Amino acid sequence: MSDGAMRRLIEMTERPLDVLVIGGGIVGSGVARDAAMRGLRAGLVDQRDFAFGTSSRSSRLLHGGLRYLAQGRLGLVHESSVEKMIIHRIAPHLAMPLPFVFPTRKRTQWKLWKLRIGVKLYDLLCGGRNLGKSTSMRRAEVLRRVPGLNEYDLTGAVRYFDGFTNDARLVLDTLRSAHRNGAMLANYAAVEHVERKGDLWEATLHDRLAHRRVVVKSKSIVNAAGPWGSTFAPSRVKLRLSKGVHLVVDHSRLPVRDAVVMTEGSRILFAIPWGERTILGTTDTDYQGSLDSPGIDPADVRYILDVTNRTFPSARIATEEVISAWSGLRPLIADPHGKPSDISRKHQIQMTDPGWFDVAGGKLTTYRLMAEQTVDKLLTWAKLPARDCTTSEVALLPEKQPRFSGILPPPISREAVEHYCQNEWAVNLDDVMIRRTSWSNYHRDHLTVAEKVVGWMAEVHGWNQPHRQEQMIQYAAAIPGGVHSRGVLTEQQPIGT
Repeated sequence: MSDGAMRRLIEMTERPLDVLVIGGGIVGSGVARDAAMRGLRAGLVDQRDFAFGTSSRSSRLLHGGLRYLAQGRLGLVHESSVEKMIIHRIAPHLAMPLPFVFPTRKRTQWKLWKLRIGVKLYDLLCGGRNLGKSTSMRRAEVLRRVPGLNEYDLTGAVRYFDGFTNDARLVLDTLRSAHRNGAMLANYAAVEHVERKGDLWEATLHDRLAHRRVVVKSKSIVNAAGPWGSTFAPSRVKLRLSKGVHLVVDHSRLPVRDAVVMTEGSRILFAIPWGERTILGTTDTDYQGSLDSPGIDPADVRYILDVTNRTFPSARIATEEVISAWSGLRPLIADPHGKPSDISRKHQIQMTDPGWFDVAGGKLTTYRLMAEQTVDKLLTWAKLPARDCTTSEVALLPEKQPRFSGILPPPISREAVEHYCQNEWAVNLDDVMIRRTSWSNYHRDHLTVAEKVVGWMAEVHGWNQPHRQEQMIQYAAAIPGGVHSRGVLTEQQPIGT
């Protein structure tokens, strides 16, 4: 496996790249795809696995942002809403229409008459064609549609549509498209040093699998490293990191058929149906700490469950019923004022040195637009010949219903594991369990699943027994809470620290 990764890096060194992308998350993958589709010689590297950070730890929503509409950010909502529809067109297997029910109550800022107007405007900002038509509901209808909902002060609800995705799968399928169009990709390749020499940038890369170093030369570099964006010497990225925690419970414990908006003051949380599970979240708090493993504190778990149990009083979901959890960081453009939830999700693209482009901010939904605008700026500066951009029209994958990529985890099988190892750059157990499949978050008995998977991966990669055991230890450390009986979270100590 290390030989394959090294070959990909050596290919990048054969002659200068037009662009080297640092960061294999959703934005970096979009830049690599866009650049490759325009005929540029593009390379992408990530110090860990693809989608390791924010791009596998989101709420999995493609949305215009009804909350941003309430804040008066119409431009951002329009931009996001249009992109939501584009992703639905180019990746239908990863952009499922999802209805949301937003209950309204007396003595809160979320008034029914305002939301009725808001969701109609929301539909119009999608270009008049949303994923479904918004409606409003009277109190009795809301209670029929959302059994168990708190009836206190309930005045009605609006029902509107956004998209549901699988964030890590969106990254991987975008990278597969980039690779098909000629992009060179390498995970577990860390940028140790970068400097400009003459007309070219030189990046010293450490292949963490083969334990070798290579120097890649490129006419330009795009820094799309998300929370890590400010760690490179030429970078001028200034971020305010916000932590978002999500919990997963059995769908039988909260059997919502539509996503339900849960409010606490001005904050919005969601209960999202996910096959046999329900996703609850998210928090939105300032964060300073480890970028690799933002912890989940007991207070984060209690906060989400308290809001959920107030919204659904009969549910009484306890901490020990949480099957899994994840915590991610939002790389927001620095703004010292206001709460994290008040900070704009607008993105920035800046050339701070000749050929060095910082891309920061934004959100999952607008990744394709961010990539297009980045490559536009790059081409204008470099005066490189390029084909017209077609990322808004060309499907990510040639097949409409791929077998091993979707919103729900695929069936557990040797065939799926072989596919991820041979076609999707999976080299470690957690690559498959967490990012390729979501099996770790979906299955309560994920450790039993991991034992099967590590055996199949051992046959593909030629692992011996000690390496198999090492992979299980590494996987357990990557799961919030480490190894718990049946994978259940506990409140005795912070999770994932």
